[in-house]
Amino acid sequence: MKKDFTPEKELLFLALGGSGEIGMNVNLYGADGKWLMVDLGMTFSGDQYPGVDLVFADLDFIEERTKDLLGIVLTHAHEDHIGAVPYFAEELGVPLYATPFTADLVARKLEEAGLLDTVELNVIEEDHGSFDIGPFNITYIPLAHSIAEGNALLIDTPYGRVFHTGDWKLDEEPIIGEPTTEEELRAIGEEGVLALVCDSTNVFNPNPSGSEGAVHRALMAEVAKHTGRRVLVTTFASNVARLQTLGEVARETGRQLCVAGRSLDRIIEVAQDNGYLQDFPDTVDFDTAMGLPRGEVLIIATGGQGEPRAALARIADENHPLELVRGDVVLFSSRQIPGNELSIGRVMNQLADRGIVMVTDRQSAIHVSGHPGRPELEALYEWLNPEVLIPVHGEIRHMNEQARLGRLCGIPSQVVQKNGDLVRLAPGKPGKVTEVRAGRLVLDGDLITPADGEGVTMRRRIAYEGVVMTVIDAGGVVAVEAMGLPLDEDLEGFYAEAVEDSLKALQKLRGYDAKDQAARSEAVRIATRRAAQRWSGKRPQVRVINLASSD
Repeated sequence: MKKDFTPEKELLFLALGGSGEIGMNVNLYGADGKWLMVDLGMTFSGDQYPGVDLVFADLDFIEERTKDLLGIVLTHAHEDHIGAVPYFAEELGVPLYATPFTADLVARKLEEAGLLDTVELNVIEEDHGSFDIGPFNITYIPLAHSIAEGNALLIDTPYGRVFHTGDWKLDEEPIIGEPTTEEELRAIGEEGVLALVCDSTNVFNPNPSGSEGAVHRALMAEVAKHTGRRVLVTTFASNVARLQTLGEVARETGRQLCVAGRSLDRIIEVAQDNGYLQDFPDTVDFDTAMGLPRGEVLIIATGGQGEPRAALARIADENHPLELVRGDVVLFSSRQIPGNELSIGRVMNQLADRGIVMVTDRQSAIHVSGHPGRPELEALYEWLNPEVLIPVHGEIRHMNEQARLGRLCGIPSQVVQKNGDLVRLAPGKPGKVTEVRAGRLVLDGDLITPADGEGVTMRRRIAYEGVVMTVIDAGGVVAVEAMGLPLDEDLEGFYAEAVEDSLKALQKLRGYDAKDQAARSEAVRIATRRAAQRWSGKRPQVRVINLASSD
């Protein structure tokens, strides 16, 4: 590897996103002077970024080397693997590769962004489709997951083969698709696997993730129990197998199907365009659903993560054409994503307050994960027999635990890395070589900006501590105004003390500082902040508007 990080006669791995966190997956492989990107995902913002919806990996490292980037291969269509494509694909300027279902969803994103004719999108039609990109030969290996066409990638290089799992599980009854069999995976292992780059999400689960077939039976039994009641099922829109199941449940329980949520409409359309959900029942509109006897309708709705604008939240808030009343039933056929507990709880409490019955996967087997538990990881280790294990797609605790599991299962080498760690897989002993820049970007309105930039950082501080504006002129303090300080009836007292303290601070200035506008502003800022801390216990952001400085 040259000092500018150009790969030489070697195989390198670099995660820019998805290692040390769950989501925002962006991985790079380097060999013979070239780079290959696997996935280009995003994640959704949390409380740490007020006013921000989407978070991306900082691609600065590869953006500086686009002349050496050959292409972007997408494993499957979940947002944490494809969501950043419309924001960065044009700038990266390389072809995209995906299987048909994923390609269709990506094409729609590109069309919405006005990039469909700008970005090259290659559709890999065949199961186990194979193609060459520079020194890399890529083969799609179908694996079960909670979306249609989940795939691992078998990446052949002059320096060894990598099995990059993407997101996966083992499922003997997958409902949708035909995953690669144990025999086929053992055959890959017998041919030799240098490195297994593997999903760590559910490594602490001592049990297998479970099958979609079992969920089918549980949902059928659960819906059948609630005769005479309106039943709503919320699930991940992208789970085509679950949608197939719910279509069959509606038909077999004598219910009409109603779908609420634009993302569900889009997934159903894309799935049908690509040969899935071909026997999915015709759906009824909201008005028709509300006119049916309560026990003759089954609603599928978005919003199982408590998203405030999604259908379920609006139904819970009685702000949607679809209505639920006391005794009706909501089935949460989805897992609770960490970080969403409060928003999900808010929706559940609204439903409970209205006497609506709720059933989750803790009460009935109406959901299974799309990620492997420990028995599935152990099975894949045995079948592939890799020389090196690289845990990805997890927080540090998940990746460390998978490395430990791999060591217990006899994998010779484990490399725990995080975003920005450049790892050499071959030749020689695998391990971290150096660190490169890795960080986060946020979509703030129409702008993509560093997550640690001044604007976002200041907004977060204001959200936690509030803000005080102090106006001064040549004669002293003119006005003080506070926002976000919980002073209420004490506000006027705080204002008076802040003005008094600021005037005293100005009077203490001597010599050059007494006339220097920057020094005067800083003295007032400190005095105002100290007053605010005495009155509120907060350390707000203080902005001083110095009218004299504009003279």
